[in-house]
Amino acid sequence: MKMGFRWFGEEDDPIPLAHVRQIPGVRHVVGALHDLPAGAEWPLARIAALREAIEAAGLLLEVVESVNVSDAIKIGLPERDRHIENYIATIRNLSRHGVKVICYNFMPVFDWIRTDLRSEAPDGSFSMAYDQQIVSGSFRDVMLRVQGGADGFRLPGWEEDRLAGIEALFEAYSDVDEDGLRANFAYFIDAILDACRAHDVRMAVHPDDPPRSVFGLPRIVKGAEDMRAIAAFTDSPYHGFTVCTGSLGSDPDTDVPSLMREFSALGRVPFVHLRNILHTGPGTFRETAHPSSEGSLDMFAIVEALHETGFDGYVRPDHGRDIWGERGRPGYGLHDRALGITYLLGLWEALGRTH
Repeated sequence: MKMGFRWFGEEDDPIPLAHVRQIPGVRHVVGALHDLPAGAEWPLARIAALREAIEAAGLLLEVVESVNVSDAIKIGLPERDRHIENYIATIRNLSRHGVKVICYNFMPVFDWIRTDLRSEAPDGSFSMAYDQQIVSGSFRDVMLRVQGGADGFRLPGWEEDRLAGIEALFEAYSDVDEDGLRANFAYFIDAILDACRAHDVRMAVHPDDPPRSVFGLPRIVKGAEDMRAIAAFTDSPYHGFTVCTGSLGSDPDTDVPSLMREFSALGRVPFVHLRNILHTGPGTFRETAHPSSEGSLDMFAIVEALHETGFDGYVRPDHGRDIWGERGRPGYGLHDRALGITYLLGLWEALGRTH
């Protein structure tokens, strides 16, 4: 298991890489070029600069999150083939700089949704929360909640230039149902897979967050059944999943340890996001500290499933809380993610010594 830490770049992340380097057990940075629009080719020079900054801190760049898939590809618009060619060029360029895994998603319009970016817990910490009743209302209201809680940080998937045309984007998806979205996903995978094999880069699709339809938009990576259908596109280790325990676990009917065991045993899990959430009512949850005792997920059983299936891929702690007076990018402060890493590595070491 290779432990990483998501970092948003020198211009957009208040956490210096020198601090990341001091977290025991962390040798990998999960990075990206967040300012580049979906559908564009990532230039070699920009990738090189990112890698050099990370390596100068004594860390490695082997996982990128995310190379976003354009809405033209998801909808199946005429320009999708041009965007796919740019995606293939990006795969090639990333490979030249040592990247082994690309995390991405196939969610229409919104990459993720929370209704409160700074929900206070009884212990005085702050984390993100979700309430389906609020999402059942206007998407404009949810947008205002998200943008108002961003504290000036750029939020991936919620870029202002993209959201400026959101009504037109909703209209463009009006004729796309789950079957159509799945067909467009299969088209995309078929088009890029030869490049993935040639350049030894594994694709790892992130599940829907949360795993349910929102605002009437189709969702096709909601749980194990959806994932089996996606895996069936092609029997290749280069077409896999980012198993995000918090996203999948926000559906209380999903058995996350079982799902993890199934897809890890198939060799289809190159990347994992490990986090805990607490179900607070029907359709509501908030994000918590990582230990099992703090939320609704059995984090020990999840990590055990990875260990027992011989997992040797990349992981990172996912969304942490704001604690000890820190006020960082929602979900991406330093302190709680560092605590989470220590806990997760402790589970892994204990499993290694007792199994």
